[in-house]
Amino acid sequence: MLTAIARQVSPRFPECELTFIERTPIDLELARLQHNNYIAVLKTLGCNVLELQSEPNLPDSVFVEDTAVVLPECAFITRPGAVSRRAEVSTIAAAMRHLRKLEYIDPPAMMDGGDVLVVGDKIYIGLSSRTDKKAIDQMKARVTGMGYDTEPVEFHNCLHLKSAITRLDDRTLLINPDWVDPGTFHAYNLITVDDTEPFAANCLPIGGTILFPSDYPETLDKIRSNGFTVRDLEFSEFAKAEGALTCCSLIIE
Repeated sequence: MLTAIARQVSPRFPECELTFIERTPIDLELARLQHNNYIAVLKTLGCNVLELQSEPNLPDSVFVEDTAVVLPECAFITRPGAVSRRAEVSTIAAAMRHLRKLEYIDPPAMMDGGDVLVVGDKIYIGLSSRTDKKAIDQMKARVTGMGYDTEPVEFHNCLHLKSAITRLDDRTLLINPDWVDPGTFHAYNLITVDDTEPFAANCLPIGGTILFPSDYPETLDKIRSNGFTVRDLEFSEFAKAEGALTCCSLIIE
């Protein structure tokens, strides 16, 4: 059975960090409703959901993806690039240590899990304001012996690598080619987001189903037309926080 670690929405969620988008009002109650629905869908798809209590003083703490990188062999507890988020990792480590051997990104390196895209035995790591080369070098040194190949990736105009590209399956990726070079991913089938939906490159595969935000219907149709089963979700309040579907859970197989 899949396990998903998630965390309830902080009462200070509207004070979240923002980098590439302007702040617009977040409806906290709607965010909680959308998050509850997200959790319910994970459960219907067979996930055992470990839902942590909200962190009243950590606005971004619902975005648990940034605190860890999960592999079959271990889980890396990250050191988030935003100083305000570093207090989030201790509770994630406590929950994760029963599920995986833990490795840590050591200071002064910094890494957000949203910059790490794992596709089979390939690990793409985005260089960003939240993830630096020191962290990439640390991860590479520890995973090479496990059979993984790591590759740093440059991208622009968005917060994390997984804002620009995510995995549909081990052969197919969903990409915004304006934010990351498609040539880096020439070995895969690439589905490009619709030109009118630049933020549509983030999806969450759970078993044979793709979770996808309903705000991007043109890209959703593209994914379905390529043979994927898609479950669309309302996730508008998280988009206002530069968040997306992968951001709100850590999936452990």
